Amino acid sequence: MADHAAANGKESYVTAALNCIDLSNPDIHQSAALIKQACMDSGIFYVINHGISEELMAEVFAQTKKFFTLPWEEKMKLRTGRNRGYDTRSKKIDSQTNKELNGEQFMMVRELPYSDKEAENPLTGPNVWPSADILPGWKETMLKYQQAVLNVGTAVARIIAVALDLKVDFFDQPAFLGNALPYVSLNHYGAEDVDPSKEYLLGTPAHCDPPIITLLATDDVPGLQICKDKHAKAQIWQNVSPLKGAFIVNTGNTLERMSNCVFRSTMHRVLYRQDRYTIAFLLYPSNDAVIECIPSCKSAENPPKFPPIKSDELLRVIANDIVAGRVTRDATDA
Repeated sequence: MADHAAANGKESYVTAALNCIDLSNPDIHQSAALIKQACMDSGIFYVINHGISEELMAEVFAQTKKFFTLPWEEKMKLRTGRNRGYDTRSKKIDSQTNKELNGEQFMMVRELPYSDKEAENPLTGPNVWPSADILPGWKETMLKYQQAVLNVGTAVARIIAVALDLKVDFFDQPAFLGNALPYVSLNHYGAEDVDPSKEYLLGTPAHCDPPIITLLATDDVPGLQICKDKHAKAQIWQNVSPLKGAFIVNTGNTLERMSNCVFRSTMHRVLYRQDRYTIAFLLYPSNDAVIECIPSCKSAENPPKFPPIKSDELLRVIANDIVAGRVTRDATDA
């Protein structure tokens, strides 16, 4: 979605100018300065040279498309009613705009057997998978990608630590990211029989992501929009253009809470008019991690804005909100 007016003249959006973080840059302080600027401004930036091969990315997108082209009955076999497996947004209504949502998704949590004590937590436990007879190699490809993008997310977290005047391994502590929760959502925004003269379809309503950060891989179809000032009564939306080979990274409510609102979680939504595929990776801390204000972001003059809370307790609040149809739009919502 480059700068344009809608064909029916209803809306016009400008394209956001985003910082680009090169993970191959040996100067971590230079990268940290760029991230700090981005996170204090809008909470969103690009990451390039992340180390995941073009071949793996191409295979993940190819397998994603294969899944969503399965018959509806096959996909519905994997609908769990929890945040794993298949789900559809169709016939759901955004409470803020009263518009119908569009799209479908497949979700993966951190794989654990039922016997594990953490298996009942919202983002851990057994996943469900399409049959290997129908999609051979699908599960293996997705698990390989989940681990690869977890490595990228951890690398970005190290730069964020430096940006917050912390030790580079602050988030690497075993009690924080030692058993990180790597949540993956494969997304398909269908646009069959869409009249390009009409309004955009609403794929995802305006919201802020709950985790530390989200890394989004996209095809070349635009659709993501951000609002820099989520507290403004008159919200101004900007397009985020896809960048080939890059992740679009946005900060989440967990990082906003921990930074005492120094770093801002990003309000975003999806408006689209073409068939679109994306793969979102949400980096959550370990279930036992304590989400509290980090030392460099508090003082006598600027005390913590949020009380400490265990990660799994915060996740349960978020999960209950999702079940109830409430969308997290701010760190103060949880």
